[in-house]
Amino acid sequence: MDLVASEFAGQPIWLWLSFLSVIGLLLWLDLGLINKKDGVVSPAKSALMWAGFAGLAVLFGLYVAFVYEPDPQYYLSPVNLNQQAVVQYFTGYLLETALAFDNIFVISLIFTYFAVPAAYQHRVLFWGIIGAIVFRAVFISAGAAVVNNWTWVLYFFAAFLIWTGWRMLGGASHEMKLEDNAVLKFVRRHMKVTDRIDNHNFFVKQDDAKTGRLATFATPLFLALIMVEAADIVFAVDSVPAIFAVTRDPFIVYTSNIFAILGLRSMYFMLAAAVERFAYLKYGLSLVLVLIGVKIIWNFGLSKELGWAPYLEPHWALIGTLTLIGGAILYSLYRTRNVAR
Repeated sequence: MDLVASEFAGQPIWLWLSFLSVIGLLLWLDLGLINKKDGVVSPAKSALMWAGFAGLAVLFGLYVAFVYEPDPQYYLSPVNLNQQAVVQYFTGYLLETALAFDNIFVISLIFTYFAVPAAYQHRVLFWGIIGAIVFRAVFISAGAAVVNNWTWVLYFFAAFLIWTGWRMLGGASHEMKLEDNAVLKFVRRHMKVTDRIDNHNFFVKQDDAKTGRLATFATPLFLALIMVEAADIVFAVDSVPAIFAVTRDPFIVYTSNIFAILGLRSMYFMLAAAVERFAYLKYGLSLVLVLIGVKIIWNFGLSKELGWAPYLEPHWALIGTLTLIGGAILYSLYRTRNVAR
């Protein structure tokens, strides 16, 4: 196969492989060097890790702005493709980061439920990233095939986003009742599981009380990893339609998703200790979902199909997202200032 000539989703195969290679290198540096030894990740170290990944996300945005060659089929206007691409990239990155914030609450509950020691939590999150990279690739590939072949599906995405945002405004949120979770019951039913956590291993060898022989048992760390992956799949149900509402370019969708996930997992330890300070963030997120849904109907329905309204340029979605999320964060910090004291 000629990797130079071959393409996938409008971009050469070598570009996809190069991106995945860089991500693989970053993950190796994370677990192989920086966090080679088990230990509690302090909020300060977590903040530095997040700053590093955020800096790389910004550098990649510069690549999109000046080097990347967007495929015109994924853009409504053939003019200023790089400008459109970079605005869509940063809008998608910011949106995915904000939407993934609820995942912090769920991951914290998972670690508490399985009594995962703080020293091993980073290891679980690290391997959770590997799964997220694979699952997001599957979801985004499927979503790109659907959206780019049947554009009208975006109207269903718009309705879903507006409905989800409305439910969040009413207090609904992602819940994961671990006691009754079907995935967890399936794993427990089909695997040997121990309740002991002696080290950072996901599997251990120990005597089976039923057979009297040495057998492999899954530890609570493995169960926690499975539930972290399951939570990511649940959140992808919201985030994938939301990002396709921002851009139809699969490469921009995937790269913004992956950088957002890397940032989320790295800042977990920074935010987990202060989640109560962001009590009103979900209202900002709900309004963002409604905004993105309305933008789809406006641009594809009222503007492109009917010609009743002017086309809303991508930067307006970025400005709206920044305003709503930034306002929700500032308002949360103000209203919970007594908690900080």
